[in-house]
Amino acid sequence: MVDVSRFLLNGEHRKLYELFGEELRLLVTIEQFEAMAVEYTAGVKTFHITLDDTLNQIRLINWMDDSGQKGIQAMIDETGTIVGLMLSPIERFPESDAKQTVTVFRVPFKGRWYVFWGGENVTDNYHYAEESQRYAIDVIKTENAMSYEGDPAKNESYFAFGEEILAGARGKVVGIENNVRDIEPVGETNKTKPVGNYVIIDHGHSEYSLYAHLKQGSVCVKEGSEVEAGDLIGLCGNSGNSTEAHLHFQVSDHPDLFWVNTKSLNINWLGNNKVRRGQVVFGGV
Repeated sequence: MVDVSRFLLNGEHRKLYELFGEELRLLVTIEQFEAMAVEYTAGVKTFHITLDDTLNQIRLINWMDDSGQKGIQAMIDETGTIVGLMLSPIERFPESDAKQTVTVFRVPFKGRWYVFWGGENVTDNYHYAEESQRYAIDVIKTENAMSYEGDPAKNESYFAFGEEILAGARGKVVGIENNVRDIEPVGETNKTKPVGNYVIIDHGHSEYSLYAHLKQGSVCVKEGSEVEAGDLIGLCGNSGNSTEAHLHFQVSDHPDLFWVNTKSLNINWLGNNKVRRGQVVFGGV
């Protein structure tokens, strides 16, 4: 394993830079990286691994320092080349972390899903930096550490594409979109319609669940309809600002994700489960 944290703490910045992939080198020069690394690791004695997983033949490794205030994220391919690296200061929001939704939610899918983003810090969940999406999760389906089989440019190759998405709790549908095309080739994004196809459900208590990036034409509920937990609402897709088929799920205090004061709410999962990056989560049949 390429121990990025050891290189950083030992001051071996140039050796580490030699392992960078071409695209990563285009983002930062050796001089810029060295200055950044020296400043970032000042006062840090040790980093410990918080995630070590493999997805689509890329090893995903996260480290955190003993203070819990500094994190490292690395993506390393099969040749040992570092294709992604982030030094992430960790800001925490303990007050909102401690407040859970009144509504208890079941996971909004069936079967086995992998949590790609989820948790209460930016190394586990990049959404955490934005108050409006802080406790969102992104989930995909995997088999043998792969999220697809076949041509990676085609949506149908991805295990999550077309899978059933279910209401997480009882409520009233207050918003839908069903006509945004699924992105293909996979990897491009639609930033003009970032949420893609979606369903928004009002659960009372100023709690609104959002199911985003659904498959075009798959939404099977209407505004004003009542749903129960586990009811089918649509299919997983790759619409909007999405790099592959996945479900973005969150609960907010306002139905409009882009309203200036919208706040994401920490989800009270059935069974007091924690849904965090790197976990495999099972939904009911």
